[in-house]
Amino acid sequence: MSFSAETHAISRNPASGEILSALPYINEQQVDAAIAANHRAFQQWRQQPIAARAQKLRDLANAIRRRSEEMAQIITAEMGKPILQARGEVEKSARLCEWYADHGPAMLATEPTQVENNQAVIEYRPLGPILAVMPWNFPLWQVLRGAVPILLAGNSYLLKHAPSVMGCALLIEALFNDADFPPQLFSVINATNTGVSQAINDTRIAGVTVTGSVRAGAAIGAQAGAALKKCVLELGGSDPFIVLKDADIDAAVKAAVAGRYQNTGQVCAAAKRFIIERDIADAFSEKFVAAVQQLKMGDPRHEENDIGPMARYDLRDELHQQVLATLNEGATLLTGGDKLAGAGNYYQPTVLANVTPSMTAFRQELFGPVAAITVAENAQHALQLANDSDFGLMATIYTADEALAQEIAARLECGGVFINGYSASDARVAFGGVKKSGFGRELSHFGLHEFCNVQTVWRNRG
Repeated sequence: MSFSAETHAISRNPASGEILSALPYINEQQVDAAIAANHRAFQQWRQQPIAARAQKLRDLANAIRRRSEEMAQIITAEMGKPILQARGEVEKSARLCEWYADHGPAMLATEPTQVENNQAVIEYRPLGPILAVMPWNFPLWQVLRGAVPILLAGNSYLLKHAPSVMGCALLIEALFNDADFPPQLFSVINATNTGVSQAINDTRIAGVTVTGSVRAGAAIGAQAGAALKKCVLELGGSDPFIVLKDADIDAAVKAAVAGRYQNTGQVCAAAKRFIIERDIADAFSEKFVAAVQQLKMGDPRHEENDIGPMARYDLRDELHQQVLATLNEGATLLTGGDKLAGAGNYYQPTVLANVTPSMTAFRQELFGPVAAITVAENAQHALQLANDSDFGLMATIYTADEALAQEIAARLECGGVFINGYSASDARVAFGGVKKSGFGRELSHFGLHEFCNVQTVWRNRG
């Protein structure tokens, strides 16, 4: 039986090409019914004490761990993440729930303020149902890093997941049911772009959060803005990875390989542009290529493999065209550079050298296992190259000079800087970007407060 991507959300195993599921998109009436049910659940949930909401997050962590292998296996089957990394994503998501359960209530506590002879307090109130449009690359983590603080704040959560990971979406919904959350408080809508627009324009939807491409974020953000809805956008990145001449090259290479090729390079906050000071460029490149060539690529179900298939064949084709364009522009191919024949969306781990700021691999985001090396004359030139991008998500600096690292960090145009380490998304610290990488923050207390009504209550003022 054949299915159309216009009428069905099709999940296809990227390692084999096998169709795993094809779910019909819901219609206008079904979208309306889902919003209505989600809104009713919100009205109930907002009345729950914060401590009770926090306990449900602990219950969710337990539910995740009870079905952790099932969750990891479906992540691997639907989007090709190597199984050890999929298991890591699941456990990290469980820990996220526990962290917010332990620390979130204090972040939502009433804040008293003495104002002249009166007293004012700041209260953190929920907004209402929040629509979330989420991507396929971290199908559990990306959802929960937004949903957990949104729910703890007293809101409800309506998930429109990527069509290729609807099996993951439905299992996540089942985990909330296992944890005995109120029915439809966390709910999935298998909607088209038209259905998403319908939801954004519905007065019951109080806000929108999007993780995805710049194109998708710009379109949804424009609709949310027109509807005067709060919006958080976590979009693309072309993160610089700066290595200065006094750096520990071996440590930098190890971090560079992990930071670029985790999740087969399909990470918005991955290192993509490797900016290396000229004095060590050859030594770094030689060791980096040798390490990349040691990566094992193959069936993502097998624990020995570091690299799996790319999530979709069209994304692999797009990446290959970017590589070919960059080579035609004058870059040098150090390793890889081609699609693998046969079943599966496999692309060779690739390193491009002599990449200049005018080239495709420097100007565009490379969302796959391709690294681009650019030579900097000195530290200030490295900073200039790092900021020469439409994106501003994360950045890495390797140097033995702590003062210089701090100076560069202060001038980097991005949402996060990692000194002598590669980027990560962690519940304890804010995550987000600037420029075309989006706006708003997830995680930490910043993510918890994004979808709160910060309400001032002032008594006896007169």
